[in-house]
Amino acid sequence: MEQKESIFRTIIEPFVIKSVEPIKMTTRLEREEILKKANYNLFKVNAQDVLIDLLTDSGTGAMSSEQWAAIMRGDESYAGSQSFQRFEASVKDIFGFKHVIPTHQGRAAERILFSVMCQKGSVVPNNTHFDTTRANVEYQGAKALDLVIEEGKDPKKIHPFKGNMDVEKLKTLIEKNGSNNIPLCMITITNNSGGGQPVSMQNVKQVKAVLSKYGIPLYFDAARFAENAYFIKEREEGYKEKSIKEIVQEMMKYGDGCTMSAKKDGMVNIGGFLCTNNDLMAQKQKDLLILTEGFPTYGGLAGRDLDALAVGLQEALDESYLHYRVSETRYLGEHLTEIGYPILQPPGGHAIYIDAKELLPHIPSLQYPGQSLSVEMYIAGGIRTVEIGSVMFGKVNQKTGEETPSEMELVRLALPRRTHTQSHIDYVIEVMKEIFKSKSKLAGYRIKKQPPFLRHFTANFEKTT
Repeated sequence: MEQKESIFRTIIEPFVIKSVEPIKMTTRLEREEILKKANYNLFKVNAQDVLIDLLTDSGTGAMSSEQWAAIMRGDESYAGSQSFQRFEASVKDIFGFKHVIPTHQGRAAERILFSVMCQKGSVVPNNTHFDTTRANVEYQGAKALDLVIEEGKDPKKIHPFKGNMDVEKLKTLIEKNGSNNIPLCMITITNNSGGGQPVSMQNVKQVKAVLSKYGIPLYFDAARFAENAYFIKEREEGYKEKSIKEIVQEMMKYGDGCTMSAKKDGMVNIGGFLCTNNDLMAQKQKDLLILTEGFPTYGGLAGRDLDALAVGLQEALDESYLHYRVSETRYLGEHLTEIGYPILQPPGGHAIYIDAKELLPHIPSLQYPGQSLSVEMYIAGGIRTVEIGSVMFGKVNQKTGEETPSEMELVRLALPRRTHTQSHIDYVIEVMKEIFKSKSKLAGYRIKKQPPFLRHFTANFEKTT
């Protein structure tokens, strides 16, 4: 649906609320005790103890009345269900790939993709790998390399497509490693770990041209495909008059396949899929799917989940919804900037990223300034967020224990889809005003215990002072 012009400045939610969930109100003292028991890891805090949950936009959104109606049509047949047929038709309509393989969520699609295509010593370039993507690449003994443009590494830099891949670096990487050692290249749209920044159509074309020369397939991490398409329509010349669906379809034509965490722009609470145009790869991927996920026509999902996803993918293309979605994020970003918070500019589609390194210069990177800010947001206002910095992406030498910090120390405020009203966002802004006044008093943290992979989910922390 095309976005209608309005004479009014107020952007309203393009939906009405038909069901509500109560929020448990807590005091500062209660939250301090909760965090202490959770070893200062916000992933270990129970949901009922969170007032505003901005930990992630993955699977946390509200489904529409049409999606709930679709759930009642769910066909739970083990093989060849009608739910799968409707899901497959919806995916092919939008993405256009030959083979559609359902999975229970995006990381399962990643695991299957890299298990089939990678081997020890392989190199996988991306604009920026997300945490699960990187972990699944490295679990195969392969190397995950980030090739985002230099503008994407500078939080203050204003650039319309900071998620773009550096094409010259890609060429150099291929020439250095050889095309046979690069089984695929990925582009993450939008670039989540880089601040939810979009990738331009021109950049996709340039990357594809390089890869085609060497016979390297291009896969998209398409978790936020609709938001990326909205930014292209808004910012890239030649796309203003095109529909979101047309933009997505054009971009996917340059790809050989994709992974999808449907818990983002699939508008559902669980689900994902893997697509490819390669018949041989599809068969290998389905064989592994059967071993670990389920039969290829359900892939770890109930039929009702597939039906909800079939509807949600189409709803994500609604321009009125996307306009509201991007505007909600921009509203939060602009108000945080007015307070004085350094944020990754310009605001992305699904989240605001605060530059904790600049905000808290008294806390060294290896005392995790992002973790410090995240903890304080919960204590001050019951707001749960996530650190995207040296906790998530710091490199630890397993032999020496020496740690290399991440390039950026960010805190992500991810907005669930169709979930919060403006008063919720205004509350977040009010809490952030109070934190800003005493930011110089915040202490750093150290890790007491951590696993070898994806440590941010389960690590235990303690204050440095």
